[in-house]
Amino acid sequence: MREIVVDTETTGLDPTDGHRIIEIGCVELLDHVPTGQTFQCYLNPERLIPVEAQRVHGLTDEFLVGKPLFAAIVEELLEFFGDAPLVIHNASFDLKFLNAELLRVSKPVISAARTVDTIEIAKAKLPGARYSLDELCKRFGIDLSGRGKHGALIDAELTARVYLELVGGRQTRLRLAPRDTADAINVAIVAARQRAVPLPPRVDPAEAMAHAEFVAGELGNDAIWNWQ
Repeated sequence: MREIVVDTETTGLDPTDGHRIIEIGCVELLDHVPTGQTFQCYLNPERLIPVEAQRVHGLTDEFLVGKPLFAAIVEELLEFFGDAPLVIHNASFDLKFLNAELLRVSKPVISAARTVDTIEIAKAKLPGARYSLDELCKRFGIDLSGRGKHGALIDAELTARVYLELVGGRQTRLRLAPRDTADAINVAIVAARQRAVPLPPRVDPAEAMAHAEFVAGELGNDAIWNWQ
């Protein structure tokens, strides 16, 4: 099962106000295990970045002026997505920005049904908890020391770790059967432990003789242990 964890940084809170994506970060999971494959790019938003947004992610107009437009990377992004579910922390926020950018370049939008929202999972698994990415990282003991400001790729990596904690995906695929004949043969056989001093018999000679006479008289050669 392939999944893509996605995060974005933007110039503001709402694309209907003209705000744009300025960074996209993605992390690939396969069977709930990070593969090491990532996608990350900075984008020129073709507008100025408000100071309040710069305080959050540290990305400036000067830094982004020479970066590509969304149209230049959209094919590569969609190829990385493939048809995988998209795991996003607060999916509605990132999805509205992604779809606004896709519409701008005449690409089909992404359905909300395709997204997996880690906030919704956290609400179901941890009722009453705080659901920000920082708070969930702290709850699960995920190191935040390398994260000075928000960044799309580092936040996607953190989201992936939170997601795996929430779904228990770090313990993957117990092998319940041998992969091949060699594995099947290579099974350790543990010898039965022997007592140093055998236990005394629980049946005395008179009881043993009475049993033998009963078997001979009642069953004769029909006793099952006499069958060849």
